[in-house]
Amino acid sequence: MDKIYDVIIVGGGPAGLTAAVYALRNGKSVLVIEKAVFGGQIVNSPRVENIPGFESVAGDEFGDLLLNQVIKQGGEVFFDEVLEAQSDGQIVNVTLDMSASVKGKTLILSTGTKHRTLGLDKEEELIGKSIHFCAVCDGNFYKDKTVVMIGGGNSAFVDTAYLLDVAKKVIMLQDLPFYTAEEKLQKQVFAKENLEAHKGTKILSYEIKDGKLCGVRYLKNDEEKIAYCDGVFLAVGLIPDNDRFKNLAKIDERGYFIADESGLTETKNVFVAGDCRSKDLRQVATACSDGANAAIQACRFIG
Repeated sequence: MDKIYDVIIVGGGPAGLTAAVYALRNGKSVLVIEKAVFGGQIVNSPRVENIPGFESVAGDEFGDLLLNQVIKQGGEVFFDEVLEAQSDGQIVNVTLDMSASVKGKTLILSTGTKHRTLGLDKEEELIGKSIHFCAVCDGNFYKDKTVVMIGGGNSAFVDTAYLLDVAKKVIMLQDLPFYTAEEKLQKQVFAKENLEAHKGTKILSYEIKDGKLCGVRYLKNDEEKIAYCDGVFLAVGLIPDNDRFKNLAKIDERGYFIADESGLTETKNVFVAGDCRSKDLRQVATACSDGANAAIQACRFIG
């Protein structure tokens, strides 16, 4: 007979791993499925200073601590991608890409988000070559070179702070007339002399010469300009990846799951948690809170 887990969790970020901890501490069997990296988006941050209990911690270190906590408490983890999930209200069947299907009494969706792109010509083919999302992962390729950072929120400023210590110059292009990053981050970044920053810009295209990216064309004050560079880092927001589960949980016009802090969905044994949920604030602290709430609700359903 196939094993039936008490709780199956899709997504191994702070929300999913916190949910696993709470379910395990309630004596439930837990499987966490992650298709990319355990720890979620936070692993790309070299230093995080807004997680309660940590004055400063590397994102990947925090992710490892969460994962190890789950494993030490007896949780199982799979590296795989969920293709679809079905529920009859009592048992959930989860179809995986590389492994056999798995079954659970409850399902917690903590699918997180993925990086938003600009949708410009040649962008897709340049991603991973000269267009990147993670400064920690790819910043060292641009030692003593010039890079463009597109964005003006916390993620953009965290990555820019890292790049300023590596690259010869960083050019920041923000579409809004103001920056949305925390004031402390802004002060840290604007103190560096090798930063050039422009607000109120509209990115028009990538400049390509001999098949290689060489700059970013943008509009500012009705004047077209080019920021010449060796590489580009995008920090223009995140989008949810929830469409494959809309048979189980309603999604809003932006693609986020519609659920309150309890994580309850229209399917009584399916719950949602973390950045994939429609809410105002998406931070590690709120993701962990979501995970705890969803796990407790799942445990109450099981009884």
